[in-house]
Amino acid sequence: MVRVKGFVLTDKLLFKDGRIMFDWWDEIDESKEWQRFIFYLLSASYAVVSIVALVQLCRIQLRVPEYGWTTQKVFHLMNFIVNGLRAVLFGFYKSVFLVKSKALEMVLLDLPGLLFFSTYTLLVLFWAEIYHQARSLPINKLRPAYYSINGFIYFAQACLWISVRLSQSNLAVELSRLFISVISFCAALGFMIYGGRLLFMLRRFPIESRGRQRKLFEVGFVTGICCTCFLIRCIVSTLSADMNAGLDVLDHPILNLIYYMFVEILPSALVLFILRKLPPKRVSEQYHPIR
Repeated sequence: MVRVKGFVLTDKLLFKDGRIMFDWWDEIDESKEWQRFIFYLLSASYAVVSIVALVQLCRIQLRVPEYGWTTQKVFHLMNFIVNGLRAVLFGFYKSVFLVKSKALEMVLLDLPGLLFFSTYTLLVLFWAEIYHQARSLPINKLRPAYYSINGFIYFAQACLWISVRLSQSNLAVELSRLFISVISFCAALGFMIYGGRLLFMLRRFPIESRGRQRKLFEVGFVTGICCTCFLIRCIVSTLSADMNAGLDVLDHPILNLIYYMFVEILPSALVLFILRKLPPKRVSEQYHPIR
C-alpha cells in the first residue's frame, strides 16, 4: 500500500509486523470527528501562544513606553502574528486543505513558516550584535544583512509559488520544499554558530558576574530548542520532497499534530517562557536587548 498524499508512504515502514497493529492510526486518519478535534486543537494551541506573545508585548510596552520598536518588542509582535495566522488557518482547515489552487494552498501553508524563520532569526541577529560588540567588531552590516537575506528568501519563495501556479508540475513543488529545507538548515546553523559563540563568551566571565548563570541558561536552552525545531523542519521538508509527498493534507491529522507541535508550538511556548523577564524600568540609552 502506498499513500500518495501521506508523509509516510510504505507499508514496510508503518506495518512491519502486520497491518492490524496500526488500525487505530487509520481509524483516526479517516474519522471526521478526529480530524475536527485535532485540527481545532492545533488552532487553539496556536491561539494560546499568540495571546501569550501579545500579553508579553503589552507588558514590555507598559514597562518601557519611552522606547520604540526594540528587537524584543518586534520579536513578540512577530510571534503574535505567526501563531495567530496559524490559528486562523487550522481553524478553517477544510477551506485551506481543500483549496483548488495548489499554489494558493502552498502560500497559505508556507507563508507562516517563512514568518517563523524571520521571527526566530531575529534572535540570531541579536546574539550576533552582542558578540560583535563584545569583540569590538563592527555591527553596522549585521542588520542590513538580516534584511537582505530575508528579502531574498521571500522573493525566491514567491518565484517558486508563481512557478507552481504556471507550470502545474511536481518539480516546482519539490523545489519549494527543498528551499524550505535549505533555509531551515541555515537557521539551525546560525543558532549553532552564534549561540555557541555567545555561550563560550559567557563562560569566560567571572563566576560572580551578575546574571551570568541566568544568561547561560537562556542562551543554552534557546539555542538547543531552536536548533532542534529547525533541524526537524529541514529533515521533514527534505523527506517530503524526496518522496513527493505532502504533510499538510486533510487525511493525516496525527502527522500534522506531531509535526507542528514539535516544530512550532512547543518551541515558541518554551522560548517565550524562557524570555519572559521584563526589561528594567530605568535603563541606559544603549538599551536594545531581549531579556
